[in-house]
Amino acid sequence: MTSMATEKADSKTLLELVRGHWTIETSLHWVRDVTFDKDRSQIRTGSAPRVFASIRNLAISLLRLHGFKNIASGLRKLSWNAELALAMIGV
Repeated sequence: MTSMATEKADSKTLLELVRGHWTIETSLHWVRDVTFDKDRSQIRTGSAPRVFASIRNLAISLLRLHGFKNIASGLRKLSWNAELALAMIGV
């Protein structure tokens, strides 16, 4: 279902919209859910859930900006190299 006008909702346009949605799902939400195991998080009170979501997003963004394609691999590499992790945030 879509609110697009019939003349604009051709098969090519709809396919691009669906693929665009799944690109976001696989590149960000999947990383949050699987790599950070977000669904099992027990952080539920006050502003803590939002704060931790922001921290996760920051970590993902920093890794991607520094050329890491695989976030889990990047996190492992940084866990072994504190100097690199600090350098990424400018410390």
